[in-house]
Amino acid sequence: MKSAVETLNPTRVRLTVEVPFEELKPSLDAAYKKINQQVTVAGFRKGKIPARVIDQRFGRGAVLEEAVNDALPKFYTDAVNEGELNVLGQPEVDITELKDGELLAFTAEVDVRPEIEIPDYSGIEVTVDAVEVSEEDIDKSVEQLRDRFATTSVVERAAADGDTVTVDLEAKVDGEVLEDGVAQGVAYTIGSGQLLDGIDAAVTGLSAGETATFTSELKGGSAEGKEAEVKVDVSEVKSRELPALDDEFAQLASEFDTLDELRADSRKRLEQMKKYDQATQAQEKVLDALLELAEIPIPEKLLQDEIETRKHNLVSHQLGQMGLDLKKYLEIQGKTEEEFDAETKEQAEKGIKTQFILDELVNKEKLQVGQEELTEHLMRRAQSSGMSPDQFAQAVVEGGQVPMLVGEVARGKALAVVVEAAKVTDSNGEVVDLEDEEEDEAGETVEAAESAESTEAAESADAAEAKADAKAEEKSEG
Repeated sequence: MKSAVETLNPTRVRLTVEVPFEELKPSLDAAYKKINQQVTVAGFRKGKIPARVIDQRFGRGAVLEEAVNDALPKFYTDAVNEGELNVLGQPEVDITELKDGELLAFTAEVDVRPEIEIPDYSGIEVTVDAVEVSEEDIDKSVEQLRDRFATTSVVERAAADGDTVTVDLEAKVDGEVLEDGVAQGVAYTIGSGQLLDGIDAAVTGLSAGETATFTSELKGGSAEGKEAEVKVDVSEVKSRELPALDDEFAQLASEFDTLDELRADSRKRLEQMKKYDQATQAQEKVLDALLELAEIPIPEKLLQDEIETRKHNLVSHQLGQMGLDLKKYLEIQGKTEEEFDAETKEQAEKGIKTQFILDELVNKEKLQVGQEELTEHLMRRAQSSGMSPDQFAQAVVEGGQVPMLVGEVARGKALAVVVEAAKVTDSNGEVVDLEDEEEDEAGETVEAAESAESTEAAESADAAEAKADAKAEEKSEG
């Protein structure tokens, strides 16, 4: 077999392959054997039909087509390996010549990973937020904890902001009560914004046993988007009472004896969270700076596939679970479809570029992933997926996704190398030391940039069959 590679552009090549006919013999033998098992000819036992009879009855072209379809994946793979190509996606195969007994020739156009020159990243400088915890931050944290220990009690007075009311609702459109427009015994906290627009004003000032009506645009159900007249009956009013902020509360809500100790612990936890956020911010900014420095062409087909994958994951999985469609989601986000498409394309481009350049860094720096690093990453991914480590590991192995996880860890290590070389200062001008931060945090930054799993697939040679069928028969008949 002879093969040659022609570079069409930085991300696409054309392979030209010529195969001497004798190299097709194993596939020709397999084709005759397969056809033998599929057909019946009077006078011959099944599986014992001579090749010349098959040629006469079914045509030599059918045999050649079967043989070529069987052989193409191997010849394509051999040509890819000979050219030392890092291919992406499926090839477009065209059989250019098929002379019975002489020669098989074909071309295969396929996207490839571009050759990327790693820029000098030692001069990258970024500024991140300083780690500062104010008394207001601590007050807010303690107040949130206090809110979790609030109690409610029934009161004999008019409902006010912050109270929880139990209500019955009845919605009418054009004077008719909707089948799905009646709800009873609904608990609602005034001011929470969790129900219909206008309900806060309607129930504020009502006591148990009183009724009000208001109009509101329905957010779901059979009359979604329509204006409805809603009747609300209040059956109970409850007042929320917060515990006093004292040492007794600290003992109730934590392992500490005093409120001062609780506040000191809140400060410590907030500092740790802000340090984590600071490290993440540094990694994101360093990654953006690295991408700005590098020239990274993207295969158009890969980009389009990635965009479609991101849209599909959003619509079919995330929005589907929330009972939303894309139109409603865009309304909530206050975005046009054009803005959404532009953002999705930008995110897809960044994800692909991130993977390309960090993979190149992994190769350049000869970074290796140890078993302990892979296990730690697997544990973290399992936790975020809501699965047990054993379940997640089994799913990863069965799905053949171990190389994908190894790649994620390796890219995280590559980003950590760039961050270590960069100069990171905070908004106060102080140098930020990130040496103690885990490489897995860099991995999270990489995953966020890539967002959806890249649609790039390790090339399966079986894809070479895609366009071969008709071409093989056409050429053999010629």
